[in-house]
Amino acid sequence: MKLVKVKNYDQMSEQACDIVLDRINNLKKPVLGLATGSTPEGLYKQLINKYTNKETSFNNVTTFNLDEYIGLSHSHPNSYYTYMNEHLFNYIDIDSKNVNIPNGNVSDILKECSDYEKVISEHGSIDVQLLGLGSNGHIGFNEPGTPFSSRTHIVQLSESTRQANARFFESVDEVPTKAITMGIRTIMESNEIVVLVSGLKKSMALANLINGEVSEEFPASILQKHKNVTIIADEPALSKL
Repeated sequence: MKLVKVKNYDQMSEQACDIVLDRINNLKKPVLGLATGSTPEGLYKQLINKYTNKETSFNNVTTFNLDEYIGLSHSHPNSYYTYMNEHLFNYIDIDSKNVNIPNGNVSDILKECSDYEKVISEHGSIDVQLLGLGSNGHIGFNEPGTPFSSRTHIVQLSESTRQANARFFESVDEVPTKAITMGIRTIMESNEIVVLVSGLKKSMALANLINGEVSEEFPASILQKHKNVTIIADEPALSKL
């Protein structure tokens, strides 16, 4: 793993943007794995600015999002479908046919999982997968105990994850209890992985990721086994190293 140390959140976002922009501009048909939450928002703003300034185009880009809540419609303000439109897709020239987000509001969730996995495989592999780092070590919504062999699947969200995401809802009671998430094996098949880590609250998780044992009880630890991982972390997140 390569660790890139930066001063603050803005520098983290800039460094991540440089990597993603390089891949978009130099790969013929780039496939990006995208994350949600507060951590990648700065990166998405940077990418919008690059597009606005005509430094890149998303016309040939295909995207796959990591996850989606089960039970929220696309129009729900807290769905990741809405998040991606509001934070990136509405402001760039990406073809909507090339945007892939799990649908958590269908009658057959298991079929949705298998269909999503099939579409990913049809594109060969994800060129660059963006990840945040959960305080409990989750990547995507793969909670502690998730098998490293997992493919896209249904997950029961841990209480700590629901509490962490409650800030986006009116109360924790409104946070869904289940989600669809890209599996750990699928994530690990990406050609390149970029992990964004910011803030003091993530410092212990980052220390465990870098120095801890590889264990399914800390899902992110599997990244130690990937051939091409870049971690971009700011000073508060690095404080326990």
